[in-house]
Amino acid sequence: MVYPFIWVSSRLPMRILYIFSDFFFLILYYIVGYRKKVVEANIKIAFPTKNESEINKISKKFFKHFVDLIFESIKAFSISKKEIDKRYKYTNASLINNYAKQGKSIVLLGAHQANWEWVFALPQHLNISCYGAYTKLQNPYFEKVIKSSRRKYGFDGVPSQLFNKRINERQAKGIQSLYILLSDQSPQLHRARYWTNFLNEKVPVHTGAEVLAKKYDLVVINMNTTKIKRGYFETTFELITDNAKDFDKNQITDKFLEVTERNIKAQPECYLWSHKRFKHKGKYNEWLEKTKKHRN
Repeated sequence: MVYPFIWVSSRLPMRILYIFSDFFFLILYYIVGYRKKVVEANIKIAFPTKNESEINKISKKFFKHFVDLIFESIKAFSISKKEIDKRYKYTNASLINNYAKQGKSIVLLGAHQANWEWVFALPQHLNISCYGAYTKLQNPYFEKVIKSSRRKYGFDGVPSQLFNKRINERQAKGIQSLYILLSDQSPQLHRARYWTNFLNEKVPVHTGAEVLAKKYDLVVINMNTTKIKRGYFETTFELITDNAKDFDKNQITDKFLEVTERNIKAQPECYLWSHKRFKHKGKYNEWLEKTKKHRN
């Protein structure tokens, strides 16, 4: 019952969708107050030197961007190749294509910054098969529709719990691929393997990309998406390493987080502050104690 409404909405021009976005922003920010306290608390941790007025300004800009992102995600169901190419640019896709020519497989790391939903059109600019990890939807109908809409551009989404298996299968067969992982969010505490400082707080972080890069000799590249103006984005690729085995344990993870933190600070209103990135704050010693007991 919901899908026909979403599909019809996705056919509307972006200028109309942004009118809806402005309206829903007023409701979400001023009336509902969705996760407002979480957002402000996260920003305070990340920017301890900013005063209340500056934090509120970033928070308000974030919510405007966040609601825009929801409607941009709706537009993704029917956006044309011509329109997405106009609105979502890649400055140096040649970096990836050069490694693809060398027969290299690649792990492409990113963060929940600006617009990560429209990255499904990336295969149109690359000479390599693309796979992206995502959280599987509970509704099987929506799951099927979303996968179908993304596959038309050559992007193959793989549920997160099956992603490692997919990589293992393809690498075992020697099939060259690019694997996209958004690795900035917090892992479940019992799955944490490494803690480090990120945005002024000691937090558990994902290390799966580094492990895979070392295991299969994958090139590690970071993608940074910036918002140029409303509805227009630009992604730049940055090499982290093309020789993962030369790095000590967790060095690649640290380098990715360093780059991510730099990019967040450049456009703080475009980061996904509504997720509970610091939900394990202050739990490092507890985790360390449990880890020691488990090892013993």
